[in-house]
Amino acid sequence: MQRSSAVGFHGGIALVRSESEQVLALEQRIQQLTEALRREERISRALREVGSALGSTLDLDALLELILNKLTDLVEADRSTLYLLDESSRELVSRLVVGGQVRSIRMRVGHGLAGTVALTGRPIRVSRAYEDPRFEREWDLLTGYRTESMLAAPLKNHLGRTIGVIQVLNKKGGGEFTDEDEAILSSLSMQAAVAIDNSRLFLSLIQKNKQLSDTTEQLERRVRDLSLLFDLERATARATTLEDLVHACLHRVVDACDARAAALVLAAEETGDLVAHLYEPGREPERIGVKSGEGVPGHVLATGQPVSGSDFARHAPPSPRVEGRFSFPVTRVLSVPLDGDEGALGALALYNKRDDTEFGEEDFAIVRLVAANTSTAVRLFNASSAREREERLSAIGRLLSQVTHDFRAPMTVISGYVQLMAEADDRAKRQEYSEEILRQFDILTAMQREVLEFARGERTIFVRKVLLRKFFADLARQIELEIGGKPIELVVNVDSKLVARFDESRVARAIHNLARNAIEAMGERGGRLTIEAQMEDLVLVIRVRDTGPGIPKEIEGRLFQSFVTAGKKGGTGLGLAIVRKIAEEHGGGVGVSSSPQGATFELRLPQKAPVGSSPERAGKRARPSTRPAAPKSQ
Repeated sequence: MQRSSAVGFHGGIALVRSESEQVLALEQRIQQLTEALRREERISRALREVGSALGSTLDLDALLELILNKLTDLVEADRSTLYLLDESSRELVSRLVVGGQVRSIRMRVGHGLAGTVALTGRPIRVSRAYEDPRFEREWDLLTGYRTESMLAAPLKNHLGRTIGVIQVLNKKGGGEFTDEDEAILSSLSMQAAVAIDNSRLFLSLIQKNKQLSDTTEQLERRVRDLSLLFDLERATARATTLEDLVHACLHRVVDACDARAAALVLAAEETGDLVAHLYEPGREPERIGVKSGEGVPGHVLATGQPVSGSDFARHAPPSPRVEGRFSFPVTRVLSVPLDGDEGALGALALYNKRDDTEFGEEDFAIVRLVAANTSTAVRLFNASSAREREERLSAIGRLLSQVTHDFRAPMTVISGYVQLMAEADDRAKRQEYSEEILRQFDILTAMQREVLEFARGERTIFVRKVLLRKFFADLARQIELEIGGKPIELVVNVDSKLVARFDESRVARAIHNLARNAIEAMGERGGRLTIEAQMEDLVLVIRVRDTGPGIPKEIEGRLFQSFVTAGKKGGTGLGLAIVRKIAEEHGGGVGVSSSPQGATFELRLPQKAPVGSSPERAGKRARPSTRPAAPKSQ
């Protein structure tokens, strides 16, 4: 019985011991689970913090530093390193966390453990780094650090491409990195890759937005420039004087640059004198003569160098006669020269921004643009003015040739009547011849007035009612003097009741020219000269017909051009050109028909007052006068 009790006692002791061991094992398990739970909580909290940072910050450096710090803590490593792949150089650029500081190193893809991970795209776990041939010791030598164990994983973007490598070094306590550490590294590497991808995408968007903004700004500037050029071109094209052209340019450059005033100095084309054109909105434009180098634009014209800024006075002293004429004190200036064919043509200046700021690069570009176009416009205007003067002088020369040509008719008539006066004893006859001579002087005076009117730019004809019977009777007496003693019969067929409207002296000149040509064509052989006038549908038709040899074929198509003649002695080739001009001034025309039996010229004068004519004055009767009334100006 005692033996049985001893056995039971020992069995109880063993049972208690077994239960104690189980309780101890259970406590250890609970402690392990608790530590694992805390670890998981730390991992979960770290992932939440990283995820929250991903959605709340755009600072990539701060985000990656957070990921590296969390990773180092979670896997209980001594340090962690992040490599980003530089696509252009195919190098890994590291971010090394040492004592809370970030340091950078570079490593070629395929070299070292991190380079191998970047090349293969697979993670690497090494327990003894110095025994692995892929490990590059020079980095430890460079940093003074000794690597024992290493865990590295690739960073892959949403397309699966490797964009970097993340690694942890030296497990604390001298242990090895575990599968769990690798899983943590993989999770955080995905977070890091997302952060890097988002940052690059965001930076790309920022860069593209900036490019788009810059492009939009450039396009808007170009559109403004084109609009300014179009407006400037349209305004200068409408300008009829140099002052209008200059005012248009100054007005638009002041508006475009938001300036308070502007000035343009130009050299007068004919004299070379300098003229300053001043423009200030709300005031009348001014035009003053200046000396060389006077005022800011005068200085820029003299030197050919632009001036800008608030310290302009050191380079280009202002002038009371230029800058002093504005209603405000000049504190800022922007002035550039106008380039010409040979040196500077002038200078353009802007004064004071309306917001009292400095003139900027955009203002300078606009002023240069306007200066270039103003220079072109001024040169074109000067060339056009010079061409117009040359054409006017040439036309005056032609007109003088015509007048000189037509002088012969009244001078012949005057000569004839003077001879008749010398032979006449009857006082009444001498008075009649005297009036005819005075009438021819009226014609000469009208020719002189025509030249002066043309020189002044006036092109008018003096249209009035004319009694055809008297007009052609006077004309016949003058033509008889032209015929002289030649065997030529003059026949005039005109309805004695007809009244027409035309410039009496000019139409008389046209008929004189036609009659003179007919007399010269018939010559000493003689013949018949017929002058007819009749009304056809409100058109006065005057025909001058001769029985000469007709128009030579070689000049028939050019008959009414200036200086075209059949080679007659003393001929200028202007008579028929003058006839055509007089007909066209009346809104009509002239034609010719010719045969070996003679030629017929037909002058057609519409009885509507043509554009540019001057109506007859009320209360004035058409009669010879030694002081003919001047035609009205248009």
